[in-house]
Amino acid sequence: MKRLRKRFNTFIDKLSTDIGIDLGTANILVYVKGKGIVLNEPTIVAINKKTGQLVAVGNDAKTMLGRTPAHIEVIRPLENGVISDFEVTEEMLSYLITKVRNGTRSIIAPRVLVGVPSGITSVEMRAARDATRNAGARDVYLIEEPIVAAIGAKLPIHKAQGSMIIDIGGGTTDIAVISLNGIVTAKNLRVAGDQLNQDIATYIRDQFKVLVGDRTAEDVKMALASVEEHSESKEYVVRGRDVVTGLPREVTITDSDIREAILGSINAIVEASRDVIESTPPEVLADVMQRGITLAGGGALIPGVAMLLEKVLQLPVIVVPDPLRSVVRGIGLVLENMENYEELFIENEGEFSS
Repeated sequence: MKRLRKRFNTFIDKLSTDIGIDLGTANILVYVKGKGIVLNEPTIVAINKKTGQLVAVGNDAKTMLGRTPAHIEVIRPLENGVISDFEVTEEMLSYLITKVRNGTRSIIAPRVLVGVPSGITSVEMRAARDATRNAGARDVYLIEEPIVAAIGAKLPIHKAQGSMIIDIGGGTTDIAVISLNGIVTAKNLRVAGDQLNQDIATYIRDQFKVLVGDRTAEDVKMALASVEEHSESKEYVVRGRDVVTGLPREVTITDSDIREAILGSINAIVEASRDVIESTPPEVLADVMQRGITLAGGGALIPGVAMLLEKVLQLPVIVVPDPLRSVVRGIGLVLENMENYEELFIENEGEFSS
């Protein structure tokens, strides 16, 4: 009976389309087995509050930020790497899975692999699993993001050698030391790209008395954020609402202003990395000293971050190629060979199946 069931499951798996999802706070990336990365869009949803229906998802919803009438709400259904609005996340996933499946001929519901931050609670795991299943998945597998980021960076995590990765994403920063397909020591810090946006908006409000939105703060970050000083100063014109008069006003921000604004959050990431190193066993740390630290995620693109980590931690820091896609690349590698990575999946209440 078990053999027959296994053969039936194998037959069904061949008919279905396996999907991998990097469910990020800032961006959602989708990988389809055999096709590669097919979707990369902001994790933003526009909802009609009168009807409760989706108006737009991803890039279309992002263009609506700060520009909608009262009955349309633009929200981010994930905060700090975990689901904050279950129903909206479910609808968003359903939309994306349907959109991806329309490009395939599969009639069988897909198996879906979802990357989640390290150290999330059982409630947060259940939310991710249930939302994905309700969105149309046949089977749901969860895997920790630092693990797949390391796989995407082609680190030898299956060997008895320590590998350290720092993944600075949109909602969280995952710092982990990995050996023999498991996390030796790790820290999940809810300080990342979104926090830097908030730091910049707060700084502009306090120092220049101008209110700006999240999208403007992110644009400023993309244009000016850095940790190292440049020989030539960079400037960016910011338009917003004057705190005192309530009227529109524009101010010129420099890269030195932004360095000051984000310094506290960058230092928090550096100190958390130091804490992980201090709690790493000596033998594993010796491997990290030889191999260095791998830096991934969107935060790795901020000029000077790698150099600051090297200076403070006294270890070489290597930025992976295309750090924004390191997690989804790892998810893709796992998805293409799921039978070889079963031990890496997070089991939840005995629901794991292969």
